Amino acid sequence: MLEKVVFLDRDGVINQDSPAYIKTWEEFEFLPGSLGAIARLTRNNYTIIVITNQSIIGRGMADLKTLSHIHRRMSETVAAHGGRIHDIFFCPHHPVDGCECRKPMPGLIFRARDTHDIDLSRTVMVGDSAKDIECARNAGCAAGILVNTGNGLSAFQTLSGKGVLPDHQATDLEAAAHWILRHKTP
Repeated sequence: MLEKVVFLDRDGVINQDSPAYIKTWEEFEFLPGSLGAIARLTRNNYTIIVITNQSIIGRGMADLKTLSHIHRRMSETVAAHGGRIHDIFFCPHHPVDGCECRKPMPGLIFRARDTHDIDLSRTVMVGDSAKDIECARNAGCAAGILVNTGNGLSAFQTLSGKGVLPDHQATDLEAAAHWILRHKTP
């Protein structure tokens, strides 16, 4: 059983998000501090699993080979900086498809749980959108951390309106990692 698992959203948490979507490796830009944060969590024996909606596939903007290339390069760069991404789970569907794996639905986290034998009540989800925090709640994660990078500030307003607040709000992934380590979460 994997212990000390942190689920990370990708766009807006690890890398710069874009309203035009991230369709190639050349458009992928790590956010300041994200590589160091992943390395710090890795050094402290946390397992990092990326949970990401990637509708670029369902929208016909990129194919699975391109997405795989982006994820491979991301993982290699993280490793070169001392971190490790244990696994990546993504939803390729268009938002109107009504699938069970698109956040805020918990399907991706459930798939990670089943693949890696994870006790979800001991996990943390870090994201920049209301969907990420709602997904954490729907999956039964111990904590949902909202980062202000990406869509975090508008997501907080959306969550407040729904009465669903994050367990912590952090400036960025680096600050979220600091909070996780300080609170020994999970």
